[in-house]
Amino acid sequence: MSDRLDGGVTQMSGQGAGQAGGRGGGPRVLRWVAVLAVAVAAVVAAVLVFSAVHLLPQLRNPFAESTTVRNEPALLQSITSLSRYEAASGSFQVVVDLSRRTKFLPPFIEGTDTLFVGQGSVIAFVDFSHLAGRDLRVSPGRTAVTVRLPEPQLEPATLNVRRSYVFAQQQGLLNRIGNFFSSNPNSQQQVYILAQQKIQAAASRSPLLAQAQRNTRDMLTGMLHSLGFKQVTVTFQAAPR
Repeated sequence: MSDRLDGGVTQMSGQGAGQAGGRGGGPRVLRWVAVLAVAVAAVVAAVLVFSAVHLLPQLRNPFAESTTVRNEPALLQSITSLSRYEAASGSFQVVVDLSRRTKFLPPFIEGTDTLFVGQGSVIAFVDFSHLAGRDLRVSPGRTAVTVRLPEPQLEPATLNVRRSYVFAQQQGLLNRIGNFFSSNPNSQQQVYILAQQKIQAAASRSPLLAQAQRNTRDMLTGMLHSLGFKQVTVTFQAAPR
């Protein structure tokens, strides 16, 4: 009996140990799961923080939409943004000989002779604001580009009043008396207008427009070469009338 009791006691002790081990295994597994979850959360948080400060590549959505921007419109925008290119400027000096006479009166009684020296400038420009897609052609390999531009134009002449002067003037007796009592700004304004007209005419006969074409072509060639084009062709076309 003694042996059976001892064996029974021993057997019961073994069962109790097994039950105690089973009860202790549950909390241990939960602790490992909690530690693993905390570690995963820490890693995710670290990745997000490093991505925000650009220490890691930005996380991208594999299903996000992608946009492709073609180079031709961007190039056209860079040219039209110039809008108006002042390609050349010329300075001109003209002489205006203005004579006024009154019928039936000799010049020494009524009349004026004015010799006016006018100094002014004219700007030649190219208008880029109306360029369209058909005016810019790029080769398939992006090695050659052709740009079609309108011909240069001349701005209205600008008279430099400070550098213009009356070289000589003769007035009749009545004119001198009239100027003594009152000034006549209309006569001076007429000389200015005539000087501007002569400067404009001189600019149109000068090589100013041809120089504007060369300067515009050189400017665009240098700009497009810097963008990677090896062959640049710039042509000018007269505006339709």
